[in-house]
Amino acid sequence: MAMIKKEAFGKLSDGRAVELYTLRNTKGTEAKITTYGARLVSWRVMGPQAKFVDVVLGYADAAAYEKDDTSMGGIVGRHANRIAGGKVVLNGKEYQLDLNTGSKMQNHIHGGFKGFHDQLWTAEEVYEGVKLTYHAKDGEGGYPGNMTVSVLYSLSNDNELSISYEATCDQDTICNLTNHTYFNLDGFESSSVLDQKIQLFADTYTWADEESLPDGRILEVAGTPMDLRQPTRIGAHIDDDFDELQMGKGYDHNWIIRDEKPVVEMKPGMFGYDPHCPLDYLKGGLKKAAYAESDKTGLTLTCYTTQPGVQFYTGNFLCGGIKGKNGVEFPRRSGFCLETQFYPNSPANPSFPQPILKKGETFKAQTVYVLWPKD
Repeated sequence: MAMIKKEAFGKLSDGRAVELYTLRNTKGTEAKITTYGARLVSWRVMGPQAKFVDVVLGYADAAAYEKDDTSMGGIVGRHANRIAGGKVVLNGKEYQLDLNTGSKMQNHIHGGFKGFHDQLWTAEEVYEGVKLTYHAKDGEGGYPGNMTVSVLYSLSNDNELSISYEATCDQDTICNLTNHTYFNLDGFESSSVLDQKIQLFADTYTWADEESLPDGRILEVAGTPMDLRQPTRIGAHIDDDFDELQMGKGYDHNWIIRDEKPVVEMKPGMFGYDPHCPLDYLKGGLKKAAYAESDKTGLTLTCYTTQPGVQFYTGNFLCGGIKGKNGVEFPRRSGFCLETQFYPNSPANPSFPQPILKKGETFKAQTVYVLWPKD
């Protein structure tokens, strides 16, 4: 598996030290992860032009991440995305979660005022990569139960970056974890993703209102700008006169991934090939969720996941203001996210798959991103 390097990444405002871990494979591909928010800071790969390209938006140190309000690169939870009114009911008891989003701050998003992406995690080097752990206390963000969550980042020799999640809790609770990395296949210094292409392996999506809250409707993408079943330039229809795009200021919606398994030829370096590796790329229930490509760099990104949905978000609310790596700021639509997840607002829509973690059970999920030159 990948070589691992650990180094200091600055300090938080309360003086706590933050670490940075670098995973490096035999091709020279590097993925950097920080203990602050278990965030993906960088993913650098050799492109077809024999130049290294870093395709992840990020900052140079912990202090900048602490100022960030875009969840950049972070592991978000306990519940990724939005919950109407911040209300959930478990075993007949209603819980009021933090209200930290909405036109009147009336809804809940990404775990509350201080979600997992704004917490300091502990890290350990393991055979497969870097494992990060966080212990969430009962009542944190309004959620019930003491939860332990771990995230394992692994990098294969075929440029597959795997994120594997596990969580347990001493009470029934809500658990919907995702990664909020902003990708730009032209390189993080590029100011736009609109000329890059996206393909989503989904025939339906969850309709959402002006607060980005689904109401239970599942609609067909056919005949609408939400139809991204073929590689489509991101900017082609992003500002169309279509209710979902106008309310979301662009793409910021959940697509329901087709229940199809990827057909992938086993080869050395792939997850599942190594008999010592517990991750099984082919037998773990992974489905192909998305594909993206850049004509400028010749790089492609493919996303596989065990989760039922993927939130494709085009950075409509990025607005710069904080200097990132190399002093770069990140303007509107300079990155896109592929957030694999349960559907947004699931607790208010019982017909959706429910992100309930029972006491004594273990939540498990995996998402694999594959970064590779075009054929």
